[in-house]
Amino acid sequence: MNKLIISVLCVFMFSSLTFSQTVQELIDKVDLNVLELRVSEFSGEQSTFVGGNQVTILNRQQTDNDLAAQYINEKFQLLDNLVVTEQEFNSNGKNIIATQTGKTNPNDIYLICAHYDSVSNYCADDNATGTAAVLEVARILSTQCLENTIIYALWDEEEIGLRGSNFYANYAETNNLNILSVINMDMIGYDSDQDGQPGDNDFDIDVRDLHGSLTIKDDLLALLNTYTFNLNPIVVDPGTTASDHASFWGKGFPAVLVGESWETSDETIYYHSSADRLSTLDLPYFKELTKLVTAYMATKGNLLAINNSVTTTSTFITANQNGANYQWLDCDTDILLAGETNQTFVPTVSGNFAVEVTVGSCIEKSDCISFNTLNVEEFATDDFHISPNPVTNLLKIHTHLNESFSVQLFNISGKLVMDKLLNNKETALDVSSLSVGTYFLKIKMNNTSKTFKILKE
Repeated sequence: MNKLIISVLCVFMFSSLTFSQTVQELIDKVDLNVLELRVSEFSGEQSTFVGGNQVTILNRQQTDNDLAAQYINEKFQLLDNLVVTEQEFNSNGKNIIATQTGKTNPNDIYLICAHYDSVSNYCADDNATGTAAVLEVARILSTQCLENTIIYALWDEEEIGLRGSNFYANYAETNNLNILSVINMDMIGYDSDQDGQPGDNDFDIDVRDLHGSLTIKDDLLALLNTYTFNLNPIVVDPGTTASDHASFWGKGFPAVLVGESWETSDETIYYHSSADRLSTLDLPYFKELTKLVTAYMATKGNLLAINNSVTTTSTFITANQNGANYQWLDCDTDILLAGETNQTFVPTVSGNFAVEVTVGSCIEKSDCISFNTLNVEEFATDDFHISPNPVTNLLKIHTHLNESFSVQLFNISGKLVMDKLLNNKETALDVSSLSVGTYFLKIKMNNTSKTFKILKE
């Protein structure tokens, strides 16, 4: 007997009406395990793969950080809807920039950034945390179609004079880029306070009354009141000029720094040393700051009304976006599944699957859905015979089995349109009143089942 995949580990139950994901849903996608892994790999706490080779990124000083730059590039390249460039600005310096072009207002740019160079080995807080946060925001938002453009930038040579961000800010000024805001994240993982103690989860928003920067601060504070974060903001005005946001202030662009609270003397005690390790970080605090910046970028990017969520049943997966083009794919191999272009997909083997939903020029991909075999057997090929297919009026079901069985008929959107218990070897279902289209007929007897694809003419 063949095995039929009928259970799903990741089940997403959403309305089949057309809505985009909400900002809250995107905030909820920030994954602490991913953040911890990125910091661990990027600070040399554990090995990783770069260029197909197993490596350890122990040091990111500007004379020895090509491996770090390649790691960032490859992580961006794995994501959808991004154009990745390397911007060389001297013999050693290299910025890594990923652009997600807005579908409605491509010239309206919101920039999220951090520096990736360091002064010593490890340097987990400074600034593997900021780097990991930028990569995490990009991982989440790159699945969405946005009205406005987001640039995810990771700067080199911050530690020796903000060189990478200065070069880009000059480039932006010269080319009249319409950068509407810059969020710079530098050291966002250390918080010494104990849970429940006064001052717990303080973080700084460094800002100055320059070029509309106060509006960014106000928007961040508004988000703290709109959504639930375990954070306590400390507004620092005038804010420090000792990080990459200052490069943009100098060229007429609005910018702020988001980071742990130097204002309350709660910065890492391992600053600029090889003792700056993953084990010294407050990871839940790190996640909260990443969530806040995700909320800001999702809000400013302005989500288009495309729904890339799916609904699952014991038999199939259905894309919730109606009236689109669909392409299902195997997440394990990243290979498109030939001929699987309907709104509903019936897997025939175990694996991880996703759908690309296309509406106009917008393409969004769903999360990967894992189907696993639960040792529920499928009927033998000759146990049931269904005819005619395509069908117009009567769908005939023939079986040689003697037990009663149930039949369920689902439309292309996964809606149950017929549910019957039968006990005849020969029976016919009247489908004459159903609309023309694709349906799925599920036959179940005890713990054995089979699904048939039916075309109604």
